[in-house]
Amino acid sequence: MGELARIGVAIDEDLLQKFDELNGRRGYTNRSEAFRDLIRDALIQEKVGAPECEVVGTLTLVYDHHVRMLQERLTEMQHDHHEEIISTLHVHLDHHHCLEVLVLRGKSARVQEIADKLVATKGVDHGRLTLTAAG
Repeated sequence: MGELARIGVAIDEDLLQKFDELNGRRGYTNRSEAFRDLIRDALIQEKVGAPECEVVGTLTLVYDHHVRMLQERLTEMQHDHHEEIISTLHVHLDHHHCLEVLVLRGKSARVQEIADKLVATKGVDHGRLTLTAAG
């Protein structure tokens, strides 16, 4: 980390109060660390938005395993992208529903394309991709 610089920020009092409450719930002990985390997150999100950026991410899927041939289709698609999908975790949530977490690595555009295809598969109830920069 470089040398610390002090800045002044003008914020509406109501917004600042809500920010302080949020920081308290999240366990921040001061505003400075919360601001630094917000800035770091914004910079990472901008970086991973570039199609050629090397990213690592998790894709969380929730689906009903009783949907005909769904598990087979998801598995086949995962095998088709074995270079980008580096790990999976399968959890049985209840008698009908499963959760799968996939760890993906590759170019941002490619990882997003794979995630979109998996989430859009008929029978998947919910899916969310979370990305960060690989390096």
